[in-house]
Amino acid sequence: MADKESKASAKNTREAQGGEGEAFDRKAIHVGEPDGEPLMDAQNLVAGYLPGVNILNGASLSLHKGEIVGIIGPNGAGKSTLLKSLFGLVHIHSGKLLLRGEDITNMRADKLVSRGVGFVPQTENVFPSLTIEENLRMGGFQAPKKFNERFEYVSSIFPKLASRKDQLAGSLSGGERQMVAMGRALMMRPSVLLLDEPSAGLSPMLQDETFIQVRKVNKAGVSVVIVEQNARRCLQICDRGYVLDQGRNAYSGTGRDLMTDPKVVSLYLGNLEEEVEKEGR
Repeated sequence: MADKESKASAKNTREAQGGEGEAFDRKAIHVGEPDGEPLMDAQNLVAGYLPGVNILNGASLSLHKGEIVGIIGPNGAGKSTLLKSLFGLVHIHSGKLLLRGEDITNMRADKLVSRGVGFVPQTENVFPSLTIEENLRMGGFQAPKKFNERFEYVSSIFPKLASRKDQLAGSLSGGERQMVAMGRALMMRPSVLLLDEPSAGLSPMLQDETFIQVRKVNKAGVSVVIVEQNARRCLQICDRGYVLDQGRNAYSGTGRDLMTDPKVVSLYLGNLEEEVEKEGR
């Protein structure tokens, strides 16, 4: 009975959200959300890169302590824009973004880092001419005296980084670069890590390795929001997921429920898998 209610709520996400400024049904928007105050709470965000041109048209997302939350959807849906708006890189025109109950809407990225939010962009996310150690030092630039302690912490999650710390990042494979990029973001000991398509452009084997790395980060106590084009694999590791379409929430639910929801499968998962296969060719 509970599963039927959960799926029914997921199918009505768009209707429950309402338009800009309207009250929305939280349980229908955030299907499967745990009880208690969210660690991060994005409420009805309207955002875009240019004034008057909005990419997000009322998108909402919540992240609770210990969760992995996935954002999937077709190309152009606003997935990366949503992630960047959470990190102060895209201006939020209306709506609210909270971190532990504090309003952080449009807060600068460097301020967010000091508050425990890390971000790994999809591309150009390492300094190829620097060594692994130097990349990690760049990640801990706000707390240089704590480098040794933080390096030990990151190495406990990714032991390869310690054993190969003198190797140039530019000589690493795509999967290894993602490890360095995540390690650098972890140098400030964030409680929230935002990942923008970490498996993009990688072979299937390296994609699996990347998702394993994400699980390691989460098990180390970091809550994760991940945007992914590899929707099915993303939903397999996520506690909850959101399907974004045209800048708004279309569906939400547990990863397992979204993977088996007939409408989500027919409307999104099949098309997304075709897009992933094209990128890999």
